[in-house]
Amino acid sequence: MRYALGLEYDGCAFLGWQIQRQEPTVQGCLEKALGRVANHATKVTCCGRTDTRVHALGQVAHFDSAADRSERSWVLGLNRHLPAGVSVLWIRQVDDGFHARFSAFSRSYRYVILNRWIRPALDANRKSWCRTPLDADKMHDAAQLLLGEHDFTSFRATACQARHAVREIQQISVQREGDTISLDVTANGFLYHMVRNIAGSLIRVGLGEAPPEWVGEVLQKQDRTLAAPTAAPEGLYFVSARYPEQYDFPTTPPDFPVQYAG
Repeated sequence: MRYALGLEYDGCAFLGWQIQRQEPTVQGCLEKALGRVANHATKVTCCGRTDTRVHALGQVAHFDSAADRSERSWVLGLNRHLPAGVSVLWIRQVDDGFHARFSAFSRSYRYVILNRWIRPALDANRKSWCRTPLDADKMHDAAQLLLGEHDFTSFRATACQARHAVREIQQISVQREGDTISLDVTANGFLYHMVRNIAGSLIRVGLGEAPPEWVGEVLQKQDRTLAAPTAAPEGLYFVSARYPEQYDFPTTPPDFPVQYAG
């Protein structure tokens, strides 16, 4: 049987999603927990791999298991064996054709900036920090030049292994609420460091170091060296992924009946 699950995690507690020699990783911890609950080894595939210090609010992954467990038992069992920095939010049985990465037709990320002259304490690992005032309206205007299908080579990390750099940004916005600025972007797919590279260039516009139209010019030049440096990882969140309606995955953790508590 194939299962899909949703999870949230604190990226600062892990060395990224993917298993590697160094530990801990989100994938490694999740596979260990699954081995305990399912009583057999299993591999997990996620929708979008994240780097060290990058967080997730609604990551989606899938795995195969012959173990017969209720959704509640899976969730409680996995969270019992997972470290404090990661929690499974929901789990659903799906058809064998489901794939957490390839079945998704869009993904959404958020990049959060604390914009004040005093350095953060509580949010030091949850937000990027910019001490100089940023013009969020100009950042939003610049971001609109990235809408649609383009070659995003200018916002692609040199280590990116994707076969091509063409992606379609379906929605992008920059908004300020108090001293916090949020960049929200949804696309059919993302390149390595694409969101953080976009954020870095929008920050340059927000600082007044470049006009909004500069972002469009950088996009057209298809040259990574023309864009701004990559923004810090702490402010980046994998927010959600969209799948065909037949799967009807929850967008929030399910509420179990009170009688099942305990």
